[in-house]
This record gives sequence, C-alpha cells and structure tokens, in this order.
Amino acid sequence: MEILALLKESFPSLLSGIGVTIEIAVISLILAVMLGIILGIFSISTSKILKGIATIYIYIVRGTPLMIQALFLFFGVGQAFNIRFDPMIAAIITLTINASAYMAEIFRGGIQAIDNGQMEAARSLGLSYSKTMRRVILPQAVKIMIPSILNQFIVTLKDTSILSVISIRELTATGQIIIARNYKPLQMYAIVACMYFILITVLTLVSSYIERKISYGNKR
Repeated sequence: MEILALLKESFPSLLSGIGVTIEIAVISLILAVMLGIILGIFSISTSKILKGIATIYIYIVRGTPLMIQALFLFFGVGQAFNIRFDPMIAAIITLTINASAYMAEIFRGGIQAIDNGQMEAARSLGLSYSKTMRRVILPQAVKIMIPSILNQFIVTLKDTSILSVISIRELTATGQIIIARNYKPLQMYAIVACMYFILITVLTLVSSYIERKISYGNKR
C-alpha cells in the first residue's frame, strides 16, 4: 500500500520528530511542576500580594491561547528586546509557562485536600510553616496529584504540535516538511495522527495503571 511505503520512507524522520516532542514535553513538565508548586503555595497563602500574583498569573496564562503565547515570546519579546531565541528554548519556556498555570491549580487542589488538622498538629509540634509544607503536607499532596500530573503531561505532549509555528521540528512540523517534499498531505497527516494516538494511548494506559495502584494503596 502507498501509505505503508510512505511510512517506511518517512519513519526515521518521524521518529526523530517524536524524540523532540517527548524531550520538549518532559523538560517543560519538570519545570512546570517546580513553578506550579510555588504558584500553588502562593495561591493558598495568607499574603494578599502572593495570592494576587498567583491569581493574575493563572488567569492570564489560562485565558490566552498557547499559540499566541508562543508567538508573543518568540517574535514579540524577541524583537522588543533584540533577543534571538533558539526555537527549542522558546518552546520549552512557552510550554513551561502554560503548563505551570494548570499545575498551580493541581497543586492548590492537592494541598487543600489534606486535612487541616495535619497542619495544626505539625505546627503545634514546633515545625515552621515552610517545614510543615515541605515535610508533611507536600509529600501527601503529591501522591494525590500524581494522576493529574500525568494527565497534564499528556496535554503538554499534545500541545507541542502547536509549536510548529515557531519552527520547532517536532512530530507535526516533521510531517509538514515531508508533505512539502511529496505533496501527500492526506496520507502524511493520517500517519502523524496515528503516531500521536499510539503515543498518547500508551501514556493514558500508564496513567490509569498508576492511578489504580495509588487508589489500591490508599485503601490498604
């Protein structure tokens, strides 16, 4: 079949594109988790300033499309400050900023799911607020949040396809380059869609398995 011949011919390039896609998604999510923890703690802080910073950040990032964020950073900020962004760096920064707003809400929900009595008990034993968060609250909250974090990784992975607008040669952009050579958009986009579907299905199954394990562990 023609589509199989096209797949065989294009597979090395597409595999390279998948590698870039996964690399960007993994690095971005790791950075987004770190930033999300800070923003999540800010959002439940008693300080109006910190809470305001987190609220404004989350509303702005979640209220604007990822593509606009990528274009704003790569072209807008780059031109305004005469910065020549490497597309890979720009992609990671964009996805980190975007995912961190969602991660902040995940962490806020996870922290608030922990019984307030644990905070009070730790504070009564002489632990500071920061130590209580670091040693008592966050370890339990992270366990609750793991399924949501994995789901966010899947979303971030899919979002990498939008970053072809800033010349990142991830899977979608690789497919577009191949189409420019062979003029077979229907077959090529079908192959790219199938590759995304397989990758995301595997990750979804892994996420479901981990979620079941966590639920089983909590019941024991």
